[in-house]
Amino acid sequence: MRELPLPLALTARLSPVVVLACAGWALASGPFASESAAEPKAAQQQTRETGSPSSPESSAPSATAAPKTYTTAPEPCTSLDKKTITSLVPGAKTAGKEIPSTDSTVRRTCSWNALKGFDYRWLDVSFEIMDSDEAAQKSYRQRTADKSGGGAVPGLGDEAYSVVNLTTEDKQETREGAVLVRTANAIVSVTYNGSDFETKKAPSTDEINKGAIKAAKEAVATLASSRKS
Repeated sequence: MRELPLPLALTARLSPVVVLACAGWALASGPFASESAAEPKAAQQQTRETGSPSSPESSAPSATAAPKTYTTAPEPCTSLDKKTITSLVPGAKTAGKEIPSTDSTVRRTCSWNALKGFDYRWLDVSFEIMDSDEAAQKSYRQRTADKSGGGAVPGLGDEAYSVVNLTTEDKQETREGAVLVRTANAIVSVTYNGSDFETKKAPSTDEINKGAIKAAKEAVATLASSRKS
């Protein structure tokens, strides 16, 4: 089989980077500010009446951070069944290739890709562990909003979303599916795409979408198993 050059769009893949923006509010006006300003006077009054200053902090219940459901990202390259890998990415090495991460305890990604005949397939599976369920929810909402045109995937994680897009470069079509799943404080993301370099056509939307969802279901099951071990 002669080797064929891959389109520029497939050789220059960039891993998505999620940036979480956190905002704070200064309560400098309104009823909260008035309440805060009145506290010293109330404390002085109580001191005169009881002989001891008030201590709101000591009477309030102590707030402790809720324990995280997931604390470590599982190994992504063993997250899928070997039969799933060979069916979705024919010709790929089932061991996969893990992408280097700045912190492998909270973010890990594995990639499989192969060209068999004229058919090319690429599959990524990523796990991302966040500090809380709320942080994972914010990330999920932001990322699904950026990928409009898809729909919810019922029964997968706490919430899941899939979308499929078609791109064309130099008359070569590539169809890519993405599935994003949130379960507690973890995010599972799957990217699956393909091209046919003989016909220059892409696989069907149904094939790509079903393949991405199948991989996502197995990855979520691996994540759940990692919590028990």
